[in-house]
Amino acid sequence: MANLVQTFQHIFKIEELRTRIIFTILVLIGVRIGAYITLPGVNVAAMQSGSTDANTLFGLYDMFVGGAFSNAAIFALGIMPYISASIIFQLAGIVMPQIQKMQREGEEGRRKLNQWTRLATVPIAALQAWGMAISMANRSQGAIAEGGIGFYISAVILLTSGTIFLMWLGEQITERGIGNGISLIIFIGIIARLPAAVSQEFNLVIANGGNRWLIDIFMFGALLAVISAVVLITQGARRIPVQYAKRVVGNKQYGGQTQYIPLRVNTAGVMPIIFAQSLMFIPNTLLSFAPESTAVIYLSQMFSETSFVYAIVYAAIIIFFTYFYTAIIFNPKDTAENMKKNGGFIPGVRPGKATADYIENILTKITLPGSIFLALIAILPTFVSNALQVPPMFASFFGGTSLLIVVGVALDSLQQIESYLLMRHYDGFMKSGKIRGRATLGVGGV
Repeated sequence: MANLVQTFQHIFKIEELRTRIIFTILVLIGVRIGAYITLPGVNVAAMQSGSTDANTLFGLYDMFVGGAFSNAAIFALGIMPYISASIIFQLAGIVMPQIQKMQREGEEGRRKLNQWTRLATVPIAALQAWGMAISMANRSQGAIAEGGIGFYISAVILLTSGTIFLMWLGEQITERGIGNGISLIIFIGIIARLPAAVSQEFNLVIANGGNRWLIDIFMFGALLAVISAVVLITQGARRIPVQYAKRVVGNKQYGGQTQYIPLRVNTAGVMPIIFAQSLMFIPNTLLSFAPESTAVIYLSQMFSETSFVYAIVYAAIIIFFTYFYTAIIFNPKDTAENMKKNGGFIPGVRPGKATADYIENILTKITLPGSIFLALIAILPTFVSNALQVPPMFASFFGGTSLLIVVGVALDSLQQIESYLLMRHYDGFMKSGKIRGRATLGVGGV
């Protein structure tokens, strides 16, 4: 504990780090304030009274924006249109040579691709804002004070502007604060639900006359174990040694050292769960639009979160998307070509195609346990909610998208803080830990 207090003292001794942390906190406070500024002409109480979004795509969306959607706030779209645009360009890079070329052009190509992503965010946000305005108007009687084209136009302008403003705030955090700004905006939206979730569980304990204390102690112990497992898998990597040939340029010698390619166990991150959740919420989303359809009701019951079919199909989709998304974001052929250009080789493996096949074989093997772990983490909240009668909001922090995003963003921010401390010759949060800011998993020219 004394070392932890001393570390926080060191953080505020470094002027640049202190300024960055304060700036990040102030911006995130502004983001949360915007989640409660309601769109003009919307009766929030009436809209929430007719809400049936718990197990639909709208509920998933509301989780990422920290309740801004259910509040009909100007930040109701959150940063999700920008994420959607980024995913579109990632997928387009598979089939469009022009985007593939930009992805390989280094910093200049990434800058141009980021600009295209920002431009694509505007029409995506406008389209989603139009759909959200229609959803608000149809939610319940009296939800919209004065309908008509005026409300829809103002809602689209304000919601789209809110997304663009959040995108700009995220870039400001990345440039002038600590951590990845876009990720932190999603992070703070998820964390904002934690006090209400804990309050629900606490009220349940009181309602049961304190008979749930043993269950709660067990749950918090299990939660710590799950978080530890998520950290372990998130940080886990298979290091492939890469030897670089010696080169003499003038009077200096380059290369000759061994470096490593870190292949992460969970290369795909949280995206497979997000894709799978989007598909699994389709039946309940259709039910909200066609509540009297017999076929839709049957499909919704079959894919309810309490059914065995839901768990099996959900896990299978996550495993599929883990392999699919890993193949998109990591190309062994590009890695092998870059190694060959820089004079690098894996000991015992020939450069070129043999190297690409070797890396792909290892990546396929380590992705399997990573995908199975993601599937187990994804269905864990449902098991906790049903088996222990835990409120769904509190159970969501036992796994799924919420826990993976929170842990991933926290580790990334700690890595940057750790790096600042080590540059100033201070000890970080863990003197012998494995935070990536301290780990030596360099990839050299790869």
